[in-house]
Amino acid sequence: MNKKKMLSAVLGRLERRYGRNLHTELKHRTASDLFTAVLLSPQCTDKQVNAATRGLFKKYKTFSDYANADPIELEKDLGGLNYYRTKAKHLRRSARMLVEIFDGKVPRTLAEMMVLPGVGRKVGNVVLNEMYGINEGIVVDTHCARVAHRLGLSPSGAPHAVECSLMRIAATKKRGEISNLFIALGRDVCHARTPACAECPLSDLCPSSLLNKGA
Repeated sequence: MNKKKMLSAVLGRLERRYGRNLHTELKHRTASDLFTAVLLSPQCTDKQVNAATRGLFKKYKTFSDYANADPIELEKDLGGLNYYRTKAKHLRRSARMLVEIFDGKVPRTLAEMMVLPGVGRKVGNVVLNEMYGINEGIVVDTHCARVAHRLGLSPSGAPHAVECSLMRIAATKKRGEISNLFIALGRDVCHARTPACAECPLSDLCPSSLLNKGA
């Protein structure tokens, strides 16, 4: 089975298990909320970010609020997150650029997104997909990278290599779906240390699962 057919079969099974309309678990109501939550998410779990933004979103409602925030106070507001000082700095600077350059709106291209401090491909892809349904790239976090590599869809588990591999074989309309489904599988059964292959809907397709079973 070639990789395109493999990916199609994989997505079909994962859709039946997890549904077709998966979204980020980061809590948000507005565009500024979503951008902020995603910007704060690197090196943190969604649970950690949601705990931090629960009070943050009541205090800061617009990009202008973040841009004009007192640096020390904003750091304290993000104190429960890893690298909170750096993230506070990136948030203030990005918010200022969004207000001054983009008229307070989140841009619609990855190139424009990555001009903003703290925004790399992963952050940019999440925001574009969730906010606008734009799949210019594929979001690759640790779960997505692990699943793609174990399935043999990417020769490497490095995020950029995984994204390049998936981009070559995925239809544009499926790009946003791939990440959310792979993340769901990674959290559910395809764990980093002890994958529950016996419970995985892809066990007969996955070369890593067959190896684990000694086949």
